[in-house]
Amino acid sequence: MTDAAALDPCCADDVIADAELARLPIFPLPNAVLLPGGLMPLHVFEPRYRELVQDALAGHRLLAIARLRPGYQRDYHGRPPVYDHAGVGRIIASDETADGRFMIVVRGVGRVDVSGELPAERSYREVAARLLPDLPCCQDQLGRAHGQLLALCERLSQALDRGGDQLRALLASCSCPGACADAIAAALVFDHDERQALLERRDPVARLDRVAEHVGKLLCELVPCRGAAN
Repeated sequence: MTDAAALDPCCADDVIADAELARLPIFPLPNAVLLPGGLMPLHVFEPRYRELVQDALAGHRLLAIARLRPGYQRDYHGRPPVYDHAGVGRIIASDETADGRFMIVVRGVGRVDVSGELPAERSYREVAARLLPDLPCCQDQLGRAHGQLLALCERLSQALDRGGDQLRALLASCSCPGACADAIAAALVFDHDERQALLERRDPVARLDRVAEHVGKLLCELVPCRGAAN
């Protein structure tokens, strides 16, 4: 069995097998975007998604969080369109209630392109997907963008009344620039459209710059700035 590269080869800690992507269950949700390195708690109560979780827990624990496109309400119980790019994650914690519902936590492990939806074999939806690693980039630019983001996050951690220590711990856990951008975005970016744009952005330098811009805006909300913080 061959393995697809997970995330950036220099910092991957979860290898995703080709077979897992060939028939990948998806959990379509409105305005929910799972970024690599992020955590997403979910309360699973619909019968079809309870079946999905049961099957995932019995197997590789992998699923994709696919964001539903606008207008999904007209066909919510069918197969409404989802965005082509989705966050793929593994269930790292689960608890089943007495009535069969699940409380789960999914950890983002990569970004995928949905190649196509597969014929229904289960009550939930499954797709063929392709893992999307980061694109090659200039190492000097990567180092510059990474350093800028780290410096802004350090300043933000000092300005926060609460959560500064957690932000520093998050920074310390990120050794890979692309993964660092994803982890910071997962923690600090809440706008669904912005998260989707970051999920679709495979250039790590562009991703670092975009997250740094967001952190700079947060910093200027806490500490008066002349122009953009950098």
